[in-house]
Amino acid sequence: MDLILETAPDGTHRLRTPAGTFPCSIGRGGVIADKREGDGGTPVGAFDLRRVLYRPDRLPPPETALPVAPIQHDDGWCDDPAHPLYNRPVKRPFPASHEEMWRNDHVYDVVVVLGHNDDPPVPGLGSAVFLHLARPDWGPTAGCVAVELPAMLELLRACRPGDRIVIPQP
Repeated sequence: MDLILETAPDGTHRLRTPAGTFPCSIGRGGVIADKREGDGGTPVGAFDLRRVLYRPDRLPPPETALPVAPIQHDDGWCDDPAHPLYNRPVKRPFPASHEEMWRNDHVYDVVVVLGHNDDPPVPGLGSAVFLHLARPDWGPTAGCVAVELPAMLELLRACRPGDRIVIPQP
């Protein structure tokens, strides 16, 4: 199954899937073909849905055929292009720049790890590009795609290994 990012004439975004069409937000830099670390862009491409991470203190494991794992208090994601673990999960404290996966807001209560720049990671071409939960104000992401929790749970119930998100060139 493909989850396809679409842009409406009014500039809003949605994720079209066989399970339905859902509003979404994208990176503050828009959709870009030449993704770079820290540019805020959502990368063009087709990316496998690798696995699902979730906050076990906030919800039960999502129903899905994708691999699922709980997020722990000390989980992070390396975003330092100079570090050997760039674009990989890490344990905190971590000496290099990294994203905290255990957040105070609800954005990472459910996270789908996308197969962007991970096989193998190329330093500087972008890290931590996820499908995650949208902010209440639908504000832009740092480069990820974000949907509301009910949409995420519905999508995940339909997802299988080999499914992907498709982000076309604007």
